[in-house]
Amino acid sequence: MRFSTYLDSQRQNARELVEALSGDFAYVGVLGTDVRQTVVRADKKMSVVRDGNGECGFVVKLHDGRAFYEYSTDDISGDKKALAEKIKKETALSASLAEGAIVSDPVPEEELKRDFIRESDFDEYSDPELLGKCREISEKVLAMDEKILNAIVMVRPYTVSKLFVSKKRELSQCYGWGNGFILIAYADGKMVQTRHINGFANIGEILSDLEKHIAEPLELARHLVKAQPIEPGVYDVITDSSISGLIAHEAFGHGVEMDQFVKDRALAKQFVGKYVASPITNMRDGAAAAVSAASYFFDDDGVLAHDTQIIKDGVLVAGLSDLASAAQLGVAPSGNGRRDSYKRKAYSRMTNTFFETGKDKLEDMIKSVKHGYMLFQTNNGMEDPKNWQIQCTAEYGIEIVDGRLTDNYVAPVVMSGSVPELLKSISMVSDEKEIHGSGMCGKGYKEWVNVSDGGPALKVRVKLG
Repeated sequence: MRFSTYLDSQRQNARELVEALSGDFAYVGVLGTDVRQTVVRADKKMSVVRDGNGECGFVVKLHDGRAFYEYSTDDISGDKKALAEKIKKETALSASLAEGAIVSDPVPEEELKRDFIRESDFDEYSDPELLGKCREISEKVLAMDEKILNAIVMVRPYTVSKLFVSKKRELSQCYGWGNGFILIAYADGKMVQTRHINGFANIGEILSDLEKHIAEPLELARHLVKAQPIEPGVYDVITDSSISGLIAHEAFGHGVEMDQFVKDRALAKQFVGKYVASPITNMRDGAAAAVSAASYFFDDDGVLAHDTQIIKDGVLVAGLSDLASAAQLGVAPSGNGRRDSYKRKAYSRMTNTFFETGKDKLEDMIKSVKHGYMLFQTNNGMEDPKNWQIQCTAEYGIEIVDGRLTDNYVAPVVMSGSVPELLKSISMVSDEKEIHGSGMCGKGYKEWVNVSDGGPALKVRVKLG
């Protein structure tokens, strides 16, 4: 794994631009980004290697004692004084905006110069080798059952290089991550099911995981073509790790992104220091809290990655902040400033969000349920941070009767209700957890970033429909 040659060549340009702007601004930070992604795909009819979502450019972040400003460009070479004048002109506040500006001071930076690298195995696999492996797995899946209409196998490695330069800091980071999946379309009469499994991490681990679990989509599709809708009601529920992660992400993920605190759009702001969950509940977020799709060494504001405890023994103790929201709220930034791309604004965003493990065995949790369901596989979720309502969809559930999983599958299953009621109903937490690193999260309907979430199995009491 090697840091971007291009960004390496731009270090001096970034330093000079910071110097050219520092006479007019109390704070200047330059972020350079070089992201590359390859998509390798094979199915019944085609196979292809193509470029995925990549980007290369710069964003300048400024603070003048009144407000933050950002300016993006794909080139910082050339005359730095002329570029600095252009930036000053284009970031000037109008009189009406200046009157409404929130006066704040950026958190003082400590001096730091460091280069970070997280190694990967991407260089060990050529594109033709990856394509051949995807074809091989696709063919194996198709041969399992003539009812399989198609089997799509995809692997998407991406590499990230970022350079951050301010008056006191010069940081670089380079790391890779990969996602992969098998998706099948299965037909039984008029019923068609699409089922998938994911793999994520280094390429070798992805391929190993897909091979290891190659039969699971077919097995699940055979059950779900016969699945019935659930009868709506309030049930005892056991969540698998992906559903636990969905709850963490939706319940106390977006709701504690502190740019929402600034705008008074999150009810969580009023509950810091108060019980919001059962006393056996603990939840964390942070790029340094796990090694997964949202792990980095510093965020897009040049703040080092953190491991933030959000809920401790049922009490909401902290939120997630970018540099701007932290300055406006008078707290230290938590390393959660993230951008969709160098062309987009930095927001407070989740990274790796998960519940911590408890002391219960999964088998004992299932045995404790007289009648209820175990829910599996995240589909999607929504949260209303202002009113603290949540809706999470699981791909399927399996009925539990007298402490045993049955053969009765229901699909899909929607979990809904009040966030505090859901979290305060947690009565058991398993002693093992998984973190799933293949997700994407938008801020509303846009501003997409890589996220991961997960946790142990949880026992909750919640409305299903």
